[in-house]
Amino acid sequence: MSMTLRQRINIKMNVLQHWMETNYHLVEKKRVLEHTLSISKFWSVLSEEDKDYVQVAQDAIEEKRKWKID
Repeated sequence: MSMTLRQRINIKMNVLQHWMETNYHLVEKKRVLEHTLSISKFWSVLSEEDKDYVQVAQDAIEEKRKWKID
């Protein structure tokens, strides 16, 4: 049984969210940044919410900022 593209994107987004919320990006910057790039290749089909999340995450990774959850 194969996954749909949306399911694959959702899994990648869930991993990114978990890593950001646990501040894993402060320990493994390169790995988390590469993961965001693996999501970015689906840019044309990402929701606006997903695009915003990826961009804010990339900024936090680059700036080595802790992730804050509102």
